[in-house]
Amino acid sequence: MVVHAAAGGTGSLVVQLAREFGAGRIIARASSDEKRALALELGADAAIDGDAGGYRERVLDANHGHPVDIVLDAIGGPVLDAAPDTLGHLGRLVTYGASSRQTASAVAPSRLAVDSIAVAGFWVIPLIARNGAGGAELAEFLDLTARCRLRPLAGAEYDLARARDAREDLLGRRTKGKLVLRP
Repeated sequence: MVVHAAAGGTGSLVVQLAREFGAGRIIARASSDEKRALALELGADAAIDGDAGGYRERVLDANHGHPVDIVLDAIGGPVLDAAPDTLGHLGRLVTYGASSRQTASAVAPSRLAVDSIAVAGFWVIPLIARNGAGGAELAEFLDLTARCRLRPLAGAEYDLARARDAREDLLGRRTKGKLVLRP
């Protein structure tokens, strides 16, 4: 499994949840040495550079030369474009963000069909609003946090008047964890 933005607020939790539930080999993708070290501390087995160039080779190398089963992407753009080339037979690519603010290319159905791979989108807010999801799952998440099995990462704090700075730091990939805006 590959987790993009593995030192971010969501990615850091995904790494921990994957470890908690026995997801197998976890490869974290992050933009700096410091963020990759954090992802390893949180439970990733390997951590790779965040650049889109050479992405496929780094993923396969981190997975001992084998394709991966799952890629969880919060980046979009060129990284999302490269991700299907790392998936094995019946692999799954789940996109749940686009922090790069770059448009990804359309995925050709023939590219997916060859190895029976799938691309899916996910966003938790509409899921909760439409299906009332989150009850038992949220309770389990909170229980894991209370038992210190998960460590949600609070990142930098900004006064609300500095919301623009927070956004620029987030887009500039200078943050870790979830950012906090104080009123």
